[in-house]
Amino acid sequence: MGKITGFMEYQRLSEAAEDRRERVKHYREFVLHLSDREASVQGARCMDCGIPFCMTGCPVNNIIPDWNDLVYKQDWQQALDVLHSTNNFPEFTGRVCPAPCEAACTLNINNDPVGIKSIEHAIIDKGWEQGWVVPQPPKRKTGKKVAVIGSGPAGLACAQQLARAGHAVALIEKNDRIGGLLRYGIPDFKMEKRPIDQRMEQMRVEGVEFRTNQHVGQNVSAKDILAEFDAVALTGGAEHPRDLPVPGRNLEGVHFAMQFLPQQNKVVAGDKVSNQILATGKHVVVIGGGDTGSDCVGTSNRQGAASVTQFELLPQPPEQENKPLVWPYWPIKKRTSSSHEEGCERDWAVATKEFIGENGKVKKIKIVRVEWKEGKMIEVPGSETEIQADLVLLAMGFLGPVQTGLIEQFAVEKDARSNVKADTEGAKAYYTSVPRVFAAGDMRRGQSLVVWAIREGRQCARSVDEFLMGRSDLPR
Repeated sequence: MGKITGFMEYQRLSEAAEDRRERVKHYREFVLHLSDREASVQGARCMDCGIPFCMTGCPVNNIIPDWNDLVYKQDWQQALDVLHSTNNFPEFTGRVCPAPCEAACTLNINNDPVGIKSIEHAIIDKGWEQGWVVPQPPKRKTGKKVAVIGSGPAGLACAQQLARAGHAVALIEKNDRIGGLLRYGIPDFKMEKRPIDQRMEQMRVEGVEFRTNQHVGQNVSAKDILAEFDAVALTGGAEHPRDLPVPGRNLEGVHFAMQFLPQQNKVVAGDKVSNQILATGKHVVVIGGGDTGSDCVGTSNRQGAASVTQFELLPQPPEQENKPLVWPYWPIKKRTSSSHEEGCERDWAVATKEFIGENGKVKKIKIVRVEWKEGKMIEVPGSETEIQADLVLLAMGFLGPVQTGLIEQFAVEKDARSNVKADTEGAKAYYTSVPRVFAAGDMRRGQSLVVWAIREGRQCARSVDEFLMGRSDLPR
């Protein structure tokens, strides 16, 4: 694949990005896809490695060596067809996926991996620019009706696959716009919302009906959904945030990340948000070191925060993983995002003891350093201190789907982690305990990646199609 000696001749090339001093002044995407020549060179680095571990590292099992080779040869349209054969929405993953495929790249054993994500980004952007991404309406209609509840990446993928199989699909969303966390969780500077709107237009032609402001379990009942449709797919998110129940938690200025981030996305979309949570001129503390915390950092900087500090409870990971030990698996190592580069103090092994306020508003945080011994967290004696904080954003992950409303009304069985219980293998893959009801994505597996949601949405669609028709031609 690629050029036989390409991996020895060419170095990895990262995508160009706008200077960090300029990009914090706006909410637009600031990463540019590779030029045709640059993408071809990156494709040339793909080795004829025999066993492409990149494909198993990728949750949707993208046929990466094939489209790397096609881009190297400048056969872009065929590369797009190969990319779309496994991934409905490469414009999402090409922007926000952490690229586990690159961690699994054989070249990554002792060198920099192939820039797989950047090639994917270039392929799909060129596909849209050239008009190659077109609707694929079904040749026949089945007469079956399916409700897909939740319009994040799992719901979008599930709905598109089912519509292409000929079913009448209604994609039902509680918010005022389609997209789930793609729309109201991921900041616009990481992924603008135009790609969602483009896919919606494609899916409309393919036969998907979009129903917004339909909150199943609240203003729409599960009973009515089951009465209207032949099958139902639950593809909502894991939106129950992990809280931090320490003294002062109820002070004004302490918020969950997902109270903060969606508001800015709505403002960027042109909406007016009353009483918006703003970081402007404030000393911001983000508690939680993952992607959501990073998004809070980037948004706070764009809002003009006086300072931004991010704490993580776990110890600081190594700068570089031990590749011979962990390859081809996803390594634990220190990751610095574009938002961190824009300005942020980061600290690890820090626990929050108390939020301290004045006149009902948070002003300081009492923190303590911790050590981890034999799997247990121990406070370091004498390490307590206080830092200034006018705005605290809790970004410590999610405990699973919201339990009230939809899950209550459908009365589906749950697993030990409070997710909707459904297996992913066997004759009843993605079936819940309730007849005709299926589940996929974060509502089934817990908080995860966009690429995992797309995989589960596609696979769930196949199971629904088999259930309705007795067989399915949809890819798994």
